[in-house]
Amino acid sequence: MTATASFVVEAMHCGACTGRVERALVALPGVVSARTNLMTRCVEVEFGAPATPAALAEALKAAGYPVAEATARLTVEGMSCAACSGRVERVLAALPGVIAARVNLMTGAAEVDYAQGVIAPTELAAAVTATGYPASAARAEAEATPRADRQGAETARLRRAFLTAAALTAPVFAMAMGAHLIPALHHWIIGTLGQRTDHAIQFALTAAVLFGPGRVFLRLGIPALLRGAPEMNALVAMGALAAFVYSAVVTLMPGLLPEASRVVYFEAAAVIVTLILLGRWLESRARGHAGAAISRLVGLRPATARVIRPGGTVDLPVAELAPGDLVALAPGERVAVDGVVTEGSGWIDESMLTGEPVPVEKTPGATVTGGTLNGPAALTMRVTATGADTVLARIIALVEAAQGAKLPVQALVDRVTRVFVPVVMALSAATFALWLGFGAGFTPALVAAISVMIIACPCAMGLATPVSILVGTGRGAELGLLFRRGDALQRLAEARVVAFDKTGTLTLGRPHLTDLICAEGVTEAEALRLAAAAEARSEHPLAAAILAKAAARGLTLPPARGARALPGLGLVATVEGRAVLIGNADALAEAGVDTAPLAAQAARLAAEAKTPVWLALDGQLAALMALADPVRPTAAQAVTDLRAAGVDVALISGDTPATAKAVARQLGIARVVAGVRPEGKVAALAALPRPLAFVGDGINDAPALAAADVGLAIGTSTDVAIEAADVVLMQGDPAGVARALRLSRATMRNIRQNLFWAFAYNTALIPVAMGGLVPFGGPGLSPMLAAGAMAFSSVFVVTNALRLRRAG
Repeated sequence: MTATASFVVEAMHCGACTGRVERALVALPGVVSARTNLMTRCVEVEFGAPATPAALAEALKAAGYPVAEATARLTVEGMSCAACSGRVERVLAALPGVIAARVNLMTGAAEVDYAQGVIAPTELAAAVTATGYPASAARAEAEATPRADRQGAETARLRRAFLTAAALTAPVFAMAMGAHLIPALHHWIIGTLGQRTDHAIQFALTAAVLFGPGRVFLRLGIPALLRGAPEMNALVAMGALAAFVYSAVVTLMPGLLPEASRVVYFEAAAVIVTLILLGRWLESRARGHAGAAISRLVGLRPATARVIRPGGTVDLPVAELAPGDLVALAPGERVAVDGVVTEGSGWIDESMLTGEPVPVEKTPGATVTGGTLNGPAALTMRVTATGADTVLARIIALVEAAQGAKLPVQALVDRVTRVFVPVVMALSAATFALWLGFGAGFTPALVAAISVMIIACPCAMGLATPVSILVGTGRGAELGLLFRRGDALQRLAEARVVAFDKTGTLTLGRPHLTDLICAEGVTEAEALRLAAAAEARSEHPLAAAILAKAAARGLTLPPARGARALPGLGLVATVEGRAVLIGNADALAEAGVDTAPLAAQAARLAAEAKTPVWLALDGQLAALMALADPVRPTAAQAVTDLRAAGVDVALISGDTPATAKAVARQLGIARVVAGVRPEGKVAALAALPRPLAFVGDGINDAPALAAADVGLAIGTSTDVAIEAADVVLMQGDPAGVARALRLSRATMRNIRQNLFWAFAYNTALIPVAMGGLVPFGGPGLSPMLAAGAMAFSSVFVVTNALRLRRAG
């Protein structure tokens, strides 16, 4: 028996960090798997005994990646003395993940600091209630703080840090580089301030940068270095500190160095920190844009709703709505939660749900979804689902889960980043040694070593995959394509074959009676009236088609007695004293009814993708009916688009071979497998080339959806089909398959571009930073330029991924 815990780990900053977090968790006994997401700073752990959430949090803390903390406030009833409050406090403190608990007897409140993902405020309240003191979560501020809020706070913090660092760095840069570029400025500084004062001012300002805005690199990087697990913060910290400490020695104790080596590099240390903070700020802003799809979905939730009470309407917070409440929906208002229309009729814009801009008509009995936009009519609805049970909440959860997934291609990146930082440090040390060995002097050797450390930070590598997943799945949500599992992006992009179910997927799933051919001596009205009467209580789709045709003709149906279904054949009933048999050819054959007079017409109808249904009265052939399930208007274009994309298309159906082949001919599908049961669809898939995708809609499609490399469920599908699928097409339109294929391929192409840039950037610039071009008259790479290039690489990767917002 395994469980899953999700933690927020803000200290992850690069691919090396994510690898260490995963390894620290997987090393614990009982942990099955650990998946990190650098974009969202989250880690999801599947574990069993003896591992516990508290042990997982401790392991992360020991590895230098503590989980984010939160505070919950509980309202506690029944406390009457200090012993009561003490007992509540001890119960809370003993719970896994609780860091500290404070109980106030006078106010009847408890304040609990806990680790996000280990325990929830509702669980804290339940534990207190179980001890005999009824409790409820008064406010759970940091319980799953919305990602958009966390991202916005991080962006604001990085902006402040960058602006502060820039203000402190500007004078240092002007005094150092300006003096080199403008001789008059150099002479003025020496003549007025003097070199020692100049160096002292640079020393003070650079120290303020390093130990102020730049302390994040020291706080995270130095402990990682001491643990023997260096990551990108360690590289930045070492590079900046090396330049700062060397320059500080020149400033404060110049006698320790030969006169030729008394050169300061304060501007390098300050600019390194400032540029990397700039890169992180821009990167954070871009990540905010990347997660905009989720933010927009969350923003669709109204804060209040007008609930109808016996005395009139009352404005209530949406969180207080309950199933069964009647809600008044004003024109132009967003629907608060899921429900059913009880009064009024009008049009509702469901584009947030399906991606389709055309409003949908709603009449009494129609379902409405929270977050959709009401048109010009006033409606009344009855609430059917609230909170996490609403469609919008489930969509948000699906998209967030997909955005947190790790694609198979990420495994390569993880393996590289695991060894990348130690290799870079070794190259930095080798660069220092080689420059000294060739007699370049201590200072140039140090500058080259620092440049290598700075240029090689693996930020871009770690961001290359998750940022593309984040934007791609978010764009899919806007288009009505819900990737329930992030790795479906990669598997769908690789698909060679797309197999479709027929009924309800390529067709509308609502059969219509198209033909009625009567035997000699039987009128159409009589045949239809008796057939409809016999089918009146049947729930079969074909029965609905016969009843709909009878209703359209205004026929009055007599009562039927003894109606009985014949599984796989049809049904029998007695109507107006006559024995009625409706079914397929086998049903009539078993009853001894001769179908030869209309056999030719039946064969013709079957060839036209229509299903023949026979009617016998008192043991004699009475009529032949034909029912057809119309092909969806967009099905043919969907097949054409898939074939144009180089994908083979197949049709797998439980319908008769003749009907299935007729539909396939209409749509241009050459590969057809028909007349198969649900388990037969799985066998049919096994015979097709891999990798393949299967598109279905019904309960009977669930096994095939699960067996395919990628399962796509039409949005009108049953819940069982949707649960078995990897991708949900909310529009209920097969054209969404081609759209999903294009999006998945665009996302994978974007990931490959990002990975190429990240790897090529490091491969090309590390030798330059080491001074490989200097012997040939080429340039070296100063620490400042290295910091700028490193920051630019991360911003480039995120910006490139943002192009996916126009995909599909």
